[in-house]
Amino acid sequence: MTRPEPFDILAIVQGGRLGFEALLLAASLRDSAPGFRGTLWLAEPQPGALWPADPRLPQGPLRDRLAELGARFLPFDARVFGAAYPQGNKIEALAALPDRPFLFLDTDTLITGDIGALPFDFDRPAASMRREGTWPLPDLYGPDRTGIWQALYRRFGLDFETSLDRNWPEDYWKRYLYFNAGWFFHRSPARFGARFLEIARIIRDDPPPELACQEIYPWLDQIALPLAIHGFGGGRPGPDLAGMDGGVTCHYRTLPLLYARESDPAVAVLERVARQQENRRLLRDWPQARRMIFQNEGRKARALFDRADLPRREQMLRNTLKREGFWLR
Repeated sequence: MTRPEPFDILAIVQGGRLGFEALLLAASLRDSAPGFRGTLWLAEPQPGALWPADPRLPQGPLRDRLAELGARFLPFDARVFGAAYPQGNKIEALAALPDRPFLFLDTDTLITGDIGALPFDFDRPAASMRREGTWPLPDLYGPDRTGIWQALYRRFGLDFETSLDRNWPEDYWKRYLYFNAGWFFHRSPARFGARFLEIARIIRDDPPPELACQEIYPWLDQIALPLAIHGFGGGRPGPDLAGMDGGVTCHYRTLPLLYARESDPAVAVLERVARQQENRRLLRDWPQARRMIFQNEGRKARALFDRADLPRREQMLRNTLKREGFWLR
């Protein structure tokens, strides 16, 4: 059987929490996919007018350990978003990547399987379906979801009808192409990034009137992403990519949520790589890891939930974790 073509992985790193998450990402990639043939790029916004404070990961042991694990740092300049909308980093960083097939991953992702063996079709981009109906939220007197999404497709010259999943009824959020921007891929970061940035900027600066009552932040990346994907002939991921958000990656968001809802294999990977001596001495400086992993509070939080019968909405998990004193951000 022909092995899928190699690709690079892009994640964002900055000082603070993202540095520790990047350590777990890099260590889990080495642990779970030692034969990965691409490069793990950690894109790092540079100081500038849109970053009042220096956003970079400081020089020191954490940065050195990431390099030891094979990660390469990728500086880029924020010209559109910056500190006002840090989610925009994932859009602007694409222009700095070498122009070859890529997979973007949010930094709060564990690799739990052989990611290099997944059959990505880089000519048909897709993104994570692990999402909730967070946007749009139609106003009582405004356009419905169809009207809002249709206006966006019309603005960017896209065919709205071919984006619909007709297994769902009119105005139900799953009918419309909507992703979690925690992962996405394409053959060319230059072309995809330029279009993604153009769409996001227009939605921010000159949205269609149908969006007048809609909150744009923090959803801007997730509003623009399906339009970019559809414009490149992509769409919802097929069953060949079930390992994403499954047995191959775990987008955990926070360590308390990981312990609350993720699989036993994901917890095993987390604890195995975190307890490696070179990683443990660094992760102990991160309150989430210190409490959840090394003080075993994660296992106590995990015992509160039945993974076979979890609440449908993430907010319910968060509320329980907060009530029981296990919530950390």
